[in-house]
Amino acid sequence: MDAGHLVTEQLAYYRARAAEGDEWWEGRAEDDLETGLRGAWRADALQLRADLERFAPSGDVLELAGGTGVFTAELLRHTGRVTVVDAAPEALAVNRARHPGATFVEADLFDWEPPRQFDAVCSSFWISHVPAGRWTGFWAMVARALRPGGRVWLCDNAHPADATAGPAGYHERVAAADPASGVGERRLRDGRVFQIVKRYWRPAELERDLAAIGWTARISTTDWAFIHGEAVPPE
Repeated sequence: MDAGHLVTEQLAYYRARAAEGDEWWEGRAEDDLETGLRGAWRADALQLRADLERFAPSGDVLELAGGTGVFTAELLRHTGRVTVVDAAPEALAVNRARHPGATFVEADLFDWEPPRQFDAVCSSFWISHVPAGRWTGFWAMVARALRPGGRVWLCDNAHPADATAGPAGYHERVAAADPASGVGERRLRDGRVFQIVKRYWRPAELERDLAAIGWTARISTTDWAFIHGEAVPPE
C-alpha cells in the first residue's frame, strides 16, 4: 500500500477509534491486565508528564494531532491558549467536550497552513505516523508555525527492539508492526483491521534525521515504553 492510501486508512482508523475512548493509553485492555502491563505503562506515562512539566509550555500553544485530548489536558494546565489541530472530527468532538477552553481546528496536517505563529508546538504519538515522503514538508510547516525562539515538545512510542526491558507481552504485541517497512496493523474491538503508518524512532536516529533538515533536537527515553524530548527549528 502506498503512502497516500496508508494516510487515508490511518485517518479512517483514528476516526473509528474515537468511540473506544483512551483504553490504550489508560491500560484498560484485557491483555494489559493479563500481562501486568498496566502498572508499568502508567509508570512510564508519568515520566512523559514529568518531561512536559520540565518543558513548561507557555503562551500561545499549538497541539498537532491532539486526538481525544489526553495531552490537551496537560497543556491546559500550563496555559489557557491551546489550539488543537486534528483531521478526525470524531476525536475532536470528544476532545472539545472534555476541554471547552481550547480552540479546535479540523484539518489534515499534511495540507494545513498555520494561520499565525505560536510560542510552542506540541505533539504526542504523532511523528511515528508521518510517512517518510512527507517528513521534510511536515517539519517545514512546524517551523512556520513557530515564533522566533519557539520550541517543539514531542513524545511517541519507543522502538520495539528497545522495549524488551518492559513487562512480558509488550514486545510481542508491538512486534506486529514492522519497523523496517514503517507500516503497522491496528485492530478495533469490532474486529476491523486497518493498516497505518508507524515509523518507530530511536532517540539518536530522530536527532540525526532532524539535524539533516536543520533542526536541533534532544530526545530521551523513559524506562522502556516511550521517547520524548524537544526540538528547535533552523535559525
